[in-house]
Amino acid sequence: MVSSVRARAALAAALAMAAVLAGGGLWLYTLMRANLLDNTTGRTELAARKVAAQLDTRTLPPGGRLPAPESGVDLVLVRDAAGRTVSTSGGPQDVPGLSALHPAPGQDSRSVVLAPASPGAERRVAVVVEAPAAGGPHTPYAVYAMTVLSDVDDATRAIALGLLAGAPPLIAFAAALAWWVTGQALRPVTAIRTELAAVTASELDRRVPDPGGADEIARLARTVNDTLDRLERSDARQRQFTADASHELRNPLAAVRARLEVALARPSPDRESVSAALADTERLQRIAADLLLLARLDGGPAPRPEPVDLALLAAEDVARRPVPRVPLRLAAPAPVPAYGDPARLERALANLVDNALRYARSGVLVRAAAEDGWAVLEVADDGPGIPEADRDRVFERFVRLDADRGRAGGGTGLGLAIAREIARAHGGDVRALPAREGAPGARLELRLPTRRRG
Repeated sequence: MVSSVRARAALAAALAMAAVLAGGGLWLYTLMRANLLDNTTGRTELAARKVAAQLDTRTLPPGGRLPAPESGVDLVLVRDAAGRTVSTSGGPQDVPGLSALHPAPGQDSRSVVLAPASPGAERRVAVVVEAPAAGGPHTPYAVYAMTVLSDVDDATRAIALGLLAGAPPLIAFAAALAWWVTGQALRPVTAIRTELAAVTASELDRRVPDPGGADEIARLARTVNDTLDRLERSDARQRQFTADASHELRNPLAAVRARLEVALARPSPDRESVSAALADTERLQRIAADLLLLARLDGGPAPRPEPVDLALLAAEDVARRPVPRVPLRLAAPAPVPAYGDPARLERALANLVDNALRYARSGVLVRAAAEDGWAVLEVADDGPGIPEADRDRVFERFVRLDADRGRAGGGTGLGLAIAREIARAHGGDVRALPAREGAPGARLELRLPTRRRG
């Protein structure tokens, strides 16, 4: 089995050349043989018609002896209506199959290739021409002319041998040319493979050489480099995420340990230290739960969509919450149908509301509406707002703006990232917008398609 691309290309070129030579050679052989046979038949018929013209003008030589014909014709003879030979240019007069040769109705001549009279004999072409009697409509004479086809057979045999002798070099040349051309074309592939094999986890910045142009190999190189770019960015995000997660977990762990050590160092239990340690433990649990959810969103199956009412989800979220520190209002006058996983959408909405309550000064508004073919959930607060430069960065994992560096709000830094991942898994998105009409605060908008995907 041929496994090399170059070998397969060379084999294909050789087979294609063999097929072309076979078809072209057969066509050329048939055409040239037909031309040679037509030329020989034409010369033979011309000799017969010359004798027929002599019969018509009664200028045949006396004694029944015809002169030797020209143009390589071997034999010319004249027979009467009874089939008797009355004149001949010499040679045998009894030719098998000649007496049965007659022109077709409405024609005055006919040609045919006679089979060999005996094994080893040569084939001949015979032409019969009717010779009308002078001064009358009857045709008592028939002129026969014959030519041995040895020259035609020799010529066609030489053509066949020439084609057979020239085929192997041409096939070999086609295979060698395909081998060389394929090797030149695949040289960039070898360079790409070599460079790609050198890419490791510690050297994701390497890129394969781009041969330029717009052919398939150039597009392959650019696709590989684009894939390596995405892989490098993904690895960088993963490393940053790991570092951020380690940092987020290290601080509460250190605090829990310190508080427990203080509590153990005292002669009697310190309820304040234990309560603080418990609060830090709960924070660790929230971080671990959010990390697990993000892992599931990153590599888990796609959500199973079903009809949901975003207005109802928002009303249920508002009703479930204990009395917040600032008023929480709902604006959902009509159902807002969409498709999605209700549990995940509830989590996304809860994260957006939690974030708004953490920053709001006097109130939070949750609005559900249908806009331009999208189902929209909007959570607005009157807090410090989000600077325009940070409106996309706030959805990155473990990102907190300067106002919340102290983590006093109790957030994990993953809520908005989780909300965006859930929305994008449903074919939508979450974005940060400024407050309406220039008021202070920020708006977080979750948009979902109203039709089922796929």
